[in-house]
Amino acid sequence: MEEKYIQNAKVLKALSDPKRLRIVDMLSCGELCACKILEKFHITQPTLSHDMRVLIDSGLVKARPEGKWIYYSLNEERLNAFYQQLGEIFTSDPDCICYRKGGDI
Repeated sequence: MEEKYIQNAKVLKALSDPKRLRIVDMLSCGELCACKILEKFHITQPTLSHDMRVLIDSGLVKARPEGKWIYYSLNEERLNAFYQQLGEIFTSDPDCICYRKGGDI
């Protein structure tokens, strides 16, 4: 299977959780400290760490340690690639998978 499908599935899986989707929405306003994210949720620090690990593993979020805190931000490069690839999946053009000859789709 092509790598772009695997990577996009990771992103979609990460975004399928409402809490993680809200975190991404919060990060769209700029970099945030884990402490600020925790203030907006009724969750423990380990729960936040798990959700952030899923977002980081998907490539959507970057982490930057500073002192005892971690600051999170959106990975704009990965987001742009995701937008582009998702657009390609939902449109038909000459390079579309449905026009490929032979082999597996």
